[in-house]
Amino acid sequence: MRNKIQRNMVFMIVLTLLASYAFIIGIVYNQTYRIMRQDARQEAAYIKEAINLLGSQYLQEMDDVNTDTRVTQIDEEGTVLYDSHGINSKDENHAQRKEIKEALEKGHGQAKRMSETVGQELYYYATLLEDGTVLRVAKSMDGVSSTAVRVLPYMFGIGIALVVIAWRLSKWMASRLVQPINELDLEHPIDNDVYEELTPLLLSMESQKKEKEKNEQMRKEFSANVSHELKTPLTSISGYAEIMKSGLVKPDDVPGFAERIYKEASRLIVLVEDIIKLSKLDEGGVGLEKETVNLYAICEDVLVRLENMAERHHVSMDLSGETVEFEGVYRILDEMVWNLCENAVKYNKPGGRVHVWVGSTLSGPKIIVKDTGIGIPEEEQERIFERFYRVDKSHSKETGGTGLGLSIVKHGAVIHNIQIRTDSEVGKGTTITLSFLKGDSVSGTEAQ
Repeated sequence: MRNKIQRNMVFMIVLTLLASYAFIIGIVYNQTYRIMRQDARQEAAYIKEAINLLGSQYLQEMDDVNTDTRVTQIDEEGTVLYDSHGINSKDENHAQRKEIKEALEKGHGQAKRMSETVGQELYYYATLLEDGTVLRVAKSMDGVSSTAVRVLPYMFGIGIALVVIAWRLSKWMASRLVQPINELDLEHPIDNDVYEELTPLLLSMESQKKEKEKNEQMRKEFSANVSHELKTPLTSISGYAEIMKSGLVKPDDVPGFAERIYKEASRLIVLVEDIIKLSKLDEGGVGLEKETVNLYAICEDVLVRLENMAERHHVSMDLSGETVEFEGVYRILDEMVWNLCENAVKYNKPGGRVHVWVGSTLSGPKIIVKDTGIGIPEEEQERIFERFYRVDKSHSKETGGTGLGLSIVKHGAVIHNIQIRTDSEVGKGTTITLSFLKGDSVSGTEAQ
């Protein structure tokens, strides 16, 4: 980065110098050209005055004067009457020359062009004499160009000196610019007092750091919870099996012990299955293709499968609404509705009720699961979707489950762009709404 800054700074300085050189040369050229034109006009005015006083013989006297100025006298027909540099051009007709035409029409004229006679670029100034002829003064442009060229070596020397100085300054400046970046405290991004332009980057780093710490904490909690949840049924299975192996169990008690082992093993299988489901959902439902799903049919099927559980808990269930189709993963949507309805039954009161509504709204399809159960305290509502989190920990063994059901619901909502809203009051019941958002709305959970 330091080298890049140095190169860019030196490049900009060199570019500026070149532009300055071109500008200065242009100024020198134009200024020299302006002075040369002024000299040509003054010389023409002087010669004109002398001819008007002394006559055309004054021009003959100029032959003995060594000068770079070329003086020509031309009559109205364009014939050269006098040329201070010889008679090569006397055979040429000058009537159509720009400066001659202007002088005959306006009294004076000027032009700049390559002279075929002397092989140089000349500046011509013509003025009309009292006798009707035209006096023309010509000066070479080589002096103008050579003046501009003579400046170049000095400018080149100054340029080299400036580039060397610029290189050293850019090296020093680049080091100063880069030093605060090299000294950034990446462990505490927002504590760095550096360039304002880096603030969005540092805020992003701080956000990523917090997210990483949060994910790490969740990973540790998840590992600890998984270890605990796996250890509990395994310990029970191991204990019962050990007692049976030692022969301390009466033949009549064997079926009871076997049933306990079976229940714990079943609980272990459910837990592993839920962990596998969460793993797939963490990967964004890899390998699961979306299809057109009938949300009403899913809810209807889930309630049929929960009939036996509802009877055991003395809870009634009913479904209302309309057929609604949605593009999603059937297995995940089915699992989401199952977990919501299962919780509504498990955490209900004897004689309670679970009502499920499916329908379309202006904002999109919705599924509402409402129960008359024990409810969720307000301070717990934001945490119910965490893995292994249970509101009523004292009855977790009794109600069964793995504590992963609502986490599966949350992950399924992210995949399908579904917003979850929770409305609950302790002792009165809970209502959970799944809103299938349209467009690119961000899915999430909302407690009320």
